[in-house]
Amino acid sequence: MENFVQYTPTEVIFGRETENQTGEEVKKWGGSRVLLIYGGGSVIRSGLLERVKMSLESEGIACEELGGVHPNPRLSFAEKGVKKAIACRADFILAVGGGSVIDTAKAIAHGAANPEAKLWDIWTGKVPLMKSMPVGVVLTIAAAGSEMSDSAVLTNEELGKKAGINTPFNRVKFAIMNPELTFTLPRYQLACGITDIMMHTM
Repeated sequence: MENFVQYTPTEVIFGRETENQTGEEVKKWGGSRVLLIYGGGSVIRSGLLERVKMSLESEGIACEELGGVHPNPRLSFAEKGVKKAIACRADFILAVGGGSVIDTAKAIAHGAANPEAKLWDIWTGKVPLMKSMPVGVVLTIAAAGSEMSDSAVLTNEELGKKAGINTPFNRVKFAIMNPELTFTLPRYQLACGITDIMMHTM
């Protein structure tokens, strides 16, 4: 495997142990106070979360955590994240995980940058999205897609409705892609990812 960097316009940092560059990347894109978003316990058990936090600490970047993102990301959780981002005065949102974590991070970035508006109103276009906060990604799954996309989805549990938003503000600043972080995926999840890649390509 050979490491490389790509920018399209998201900067892709690919290769072994690239998660150790997270702090450097956050700093490069102007972050000094990070809200770190993740899903279940796998990023903790694998040691990835600790490595990312150490990378941030080495660059003098303050960090608050918010774990517990579920598949099909939920509006209520994103709203909780918006409140936490505002409370800790975050200036950068960092997603460690797959598509649901990334979409949640994008939603939190939009909401925290526009605290006067309801997140669902932004999401459904009732309030025009004119600004957001920078988002970075440490990817843990193949075929997430959101790390290179201008789109994101949220589910409004109260309305029973899932909706997407497409905007240039959904483009993350960087995506760290170490393929070795996907090695612990169950075979079923790997197969789902491969199928997802094929269907989006076709």
